[in-house]
Order: sequence, then C-alpha cells, then structure tokens
Amino acid sequence: MIYHVLPGDAQVEEFRKTGLEGELIVFREALITGPIDAADVNEFWDRRARFVLAEYGEDEIEYHEKVADRIARLSDIESGADVSLWFEYELFCSVNMWYCLGALQGSGARIFRVAPINASPDDVWKGFGSHTANDLLACYEARTQFSAEDIATGAKLWRAYAVRDSEQLRSLGEYRSPCFPFLKEVCEAAAEIEDRPAEIVRELRAGGLATLEEIFPRFQERAGVYGFSDLQVEKLLGSL
Repeated sequence: MIYHVLPGDAQVEEFRKTGLEGELIVFREALITGPIDAADVNEFWDRRARFVLAEYGEDEIEYHEKVADRIARLSDIESGADVSLWFEYELFCSVNMWYCLGALQGSGARIFRVAPINASPDDVWKGFGSHTANDLLACYEARTQFSAEDIATGAKLWRAYAVRDSEQLRSLGEYRSPCFPFLKEVCEAAAEIEDRPAEIVRELRAGGLATLEEIFPRFQERAGVYGFSDLQVEKLLGSL
C-alpha cells in the first residue's frame, strides 16, 4: 500500500494532477502551537480539539472527524507500506513531520521525505507554495528514504519539542542526515519558541510598525524559520 501525507489542503489540488497513486492523508494541524504533551493518544487529541475550539471556534466533533481521525490513520499503517511525508523545511512543518515519524516508528513501513525543490536561500522557508504538479512530481522523484536512525531521531525530536526541552532540541540539532536539511536552524528556533517570536514582534512594534499588515511581512523576513501564518502572528500581536 502507498500513502502520501500532505502538509495541508493547499497542496491537494496540484498533487491530484500528478497522477501519483496511493491513499492521501492531509495533515490539517499546527502542532507548533498549543498543548501537545499528553499521557496517551486519546488525551492528546481531546486536548488538541479543546485548544482548537478555544482558539479558532471550530467544532470539536468536526475536528475529530476531519483532522484527528485522518492523522490517526498513521497508527494503522501496515508493515511494508510505502509512506511519503511531504513536508516543508520550516519549524511549522518540521514539528508535524516529527509527530509523523514518532507515530510511524516501529510500523515496519518504508518512510520517505519529500521536500520542496530549487529553493533559493531567500525562499527556503516558503515551501511548496508555488509548486506546480510537475514540480511536485520532481520533488517525489527526488525523495529520500529515512533510515532507522533518522526515524528514531525524528521521534526524539517530537518528544523533546512536546516537553519544550531546549537543551535536547539543540543537541538533536547537531544530527546530520539528507532527510533533515536545516535541522540546526530549525531546532534553534524550536528551543526559543516560547520567547523569541514575541520578542521579534515587540521589536517591530518598537520600530514604528503597528498593524498586522505592516508587521507580518517583516516578521516573515526575520523569522521565516518558524513558518508562522498571519493568524499566529496576530495572536502574538494581541498578547503584547
């Protein structure tokens, strides 16, 4: 069986044009924010559902059906399956990918990293946004298989992020593998996520910027490594 885990709905339309076979799992979550440390998987998804309800007003039942239940499919993937994780480089996508690696560890599946291609240094954090179906096919053809050590490291990264272990995150950031480009930069951002994004927004405001429309593009320039959307920057702005 073949599975493709996409980072969000934005890539679905172009992906379907590629003609690639397999079951599609869309990762409709943002595990970079909110509660992610829980005793078991049921508590994890219940806490996430309550968080999403409180933050965005989404219905808990709908959340379980459209988000949690789809991602939970990872726990049922059979040994020998072929799983491609289509995730971008920045922390937003990295955290979601780390979760997937933790969920798939021990499954016996063959797991691959499918990453954006031809990104310039200035655009490396922009991901699949401008990719056409042909671009996505090229990404797939260049995919890299995770080794057993890579998968174990991904699971460790997820656990360290879940408990906000900055020291462990920085240590794991030294790991080198073709499946983890920019890991050092991403882990440094993860280690500073409790304070640094808010500091950047505060500095931008102190520099004379006031509105989200003014602040968001400048935040992306300075902190694209986080992969924050305008919603997340708006939350930071409102908390100051």
